[in-house]
Amino acid sequence: MVAPLVDTMRVLPALSDDALLDRLQRGAFSYFSDYGNAENGLVADTSRAASPCSIAVVGFALSCYPIGVERGWMSRRDAAALTLRTLQFFWNGKQGDQAGSTGYKGFFYHFLDMRTGSRVWQCELSLIDSTLLLAGMLTAAGYFDGSGDEGEIRDLSDAIYRRVDWRWAQNGGETVTQGWKPECGFLHYGWEGYNEAVILSVLGLGSPTHALEPATYRSWGLTYQWENLLGQDVLYSGPLFTHLFSHAWIDFRGVRDEFMREKHSDYFENSRRSIAVHREYAGRNPGGYAGYSRDFWGVTAGDGPAREGLRANGRDRRFFGYMSRGVPYGPDDGTIAPWGMLASLPFDSAAALEGTRHLLRHYPQVCTQDRFASGFNPTIPCAGGWLSEGWYGLDQGLLVMMIENYRSGLIWNITRGCPHVRSGLRHAGFEGGWL
Repeated sequence: MVAPLVDTMRVLPALSDDALLDRLQRGAFSYFSDYGNAENGLVADTSRAASPCSIAVVGFALSCYPIGVERGWMSRRDAAALTLRTLQFFWNGKQGDQAGSTGYKGFFYHFLDMRTGSRVWQCELSLIDSTLLLAGMLTAAGYFDGSGDEGEIRDLSDAIYRRVDWRWAQNGGETVTQGWKPECGFLHYGWEGYNEAVILSVLGLGSPTHALEPATYRSWGLTYQWENLLGQDVLYSGPLFTHLFSHAWIDFRGVRDEFMREKHSDYFENSRRSIAVHREYAGRNPGGYAGYSRDFWGVTAGDGPAREGLRANGRDRRFFGYMSRGVPYGPDDGTIAPWGMLASLPFDSAAALEGTRHLLRHYPQVCTQDRFASGFNPTIPCAGGWLSEGWYGLDQGLLVMMIENYRSGLIWNITRGCPHVRSGLRHAGFEGGWL
């Protein structure tokens, strides 16, 4: 066994909780400097060669720089300068439907060239990814409260947010669409069922210029599914990440919209129960996949093995490649996200830490350079199982933020003070708690 795996298997699980979190949080944070363009602030979607920028990863990066400052991993001056360059790039980037554009109607294209910032891959103008980018900008505005560069950060963040035309994104419908392309117009699918888009509605409703109407949020809520799953009463959404993304920024403890008031719950509690569903599902392991247990869980959207058919663990199997997986209804092919358990830390710290330690002891290959791979499938009959190549920026950013929210509540506290977030929550009907 090579030295890095020995280190992962023997050293990391033996660390105290604080030391383990220090190391894994900093390892994830270093992704942004290793795979970012310091000249314009863009950050690569993955560590793979020639990967374009993902605007959502930039949103996570902007949210993580304050954490880096507070943890002593970068100076406040350097963090502010990098944040300002990022905001200047997005403010000055070409808005339009022509070649070379960065965005349109205030939103931004999902994937951008790392150097020029132009749209690549004929990708969509993505509402959810634009939202995550905007959330990072508003987080930066809430943290950098000084003068000079920090004042310009606040001004640009506010200007970029006010420029977004949320009403245009409804395309005349009751709810917003998922995206738009210059070649074909609005995408032919919208948001249905509970998912990661709560933060999209909050920022859309909180806009002081082109706000969504509150009716859009109520219409989306009509598609929710409240179910009893594996002993838990939950608002259903299969992939684990949908119970995490909005919570990276917004503290939903004790604040409830109309739906949750009727259910005597809140979205934080719903994530906690959904994690219990994931653990119970893995413990029962109806698909007979290798490794699954109450300490090996985390079925979600992400990278996976792409094989049409294969016999493994005595069964004929099908594997799905990169796709959205979920429980208990599937799809499930034995692939978990190694980062998923630790990213659940604020909701069930014992389960998150026990599962992470189990993973590091038994499958050390999932964590190299103190960063978790995007996907892992030990059912694939090859040495060590199937492992995703490199790292994904979304995974690393989410992990940094959720660890910090568990440890200090830093991002939650910043967001609580954001007037646009507070306005959006109130227009969505949220009440109670810190709100």
